[in-house]
Amino acid sequence: MSPQFQSALLNWNIPPVATLLLLLTAVLYLRGWLLIGHTRPQQFPVWRLVCFLQGLVALFLAVASPLDTLDGQLLSAHMGQHFLFMTVAPPLLLLGLPQVPLLRALPRSVIRRVLGPLFRMQWPQKTGHFLTSLKPAWLLMNLSYIGWHIPAAYELALRSEKWHNLEHACFFFTSILFWWPIVRPWPDARQKLSWMLLPYLLTSDLINTIISASLCFSGRVLYPTYAVTSPMLGVDPLSDQSAAGAFMWVTNSAVFLLPAFWITIRLLSPSRERRRMSVPRALG
Repeated sequence: MSPQFQSALLNWNIPPVATLLLLLTAVLYLRGWLLIGHTRPQQFPVWRLVCFLQGLVALFLAVASPLDTLDGQLLSAHMGQHFLFMTVAPPLLLLGLPQVPLLRALPRSVIRRVLGPLFRMQWPQKTGHFLTSLKPAWLLMNLSYIGWHIPAAYELALRSEKWHNLEHACFFFTSILFWWPIVRPWPDARQKLSWMLLPYLLTSDLINTIISASLCFSGRVLYPTYAVTSPMLGVDPLSDQSAAGAFMWVTNSAVFLLPAFWITIRLLSPSRERRRMSVPRALG
């Protein structure tokens, strides 16, 4: 390992504004969770608090750890950063059922004067309901995933900090939409699991497989910036690209396939219980 690479691994660049916002969100959620615990402890157990805080930690690692400082020099580091933005943080945050604790933590005057008028408007609710439906959520996340991995768009994000931040915002917010119908955070009224979630997840895994395989087996460096920066760290750019593709392939596929397996088990379980219950009735 080269001295430059070792130095880069120790280089944490902590953004003050983003870190402050993450800390404030953690404090608000914790306060709301503690207040709700007096009335609905079963609905908000400790594991939901842990999930939400881990989601915030994942976001902090994405913006402050060496993954962020190395993202312009190593494709594998950049893919690790994208993994945190898209695949780790969004489902963990949604598993914390964030709407209720965050709202519960706010002063009633803020809710009544600021958020109250917004809650009474119909178009934000209809827009949110539409965007978290299966087709729009699938389309937005996968278009963002494909679009930003096109070499021209990817290179633009590497050259411009504003475009880079937009890229990460697209990954994070479209992934929130994508994971919403899977996690179905309360009080969303759509609480019923659907068989359509299986092709929803499996087709997304197929797209991930195609992009990952293109990185692994292209035989040439797809993003010219890394052909210049990777050797400076003592890393072969083609090997770095193959490692990035393999990482995306394995980790993202696992995160898509495990929920698909869990959903299949959950959807089959009630029918099995009904069949078991129908047998005594038929015999009787």
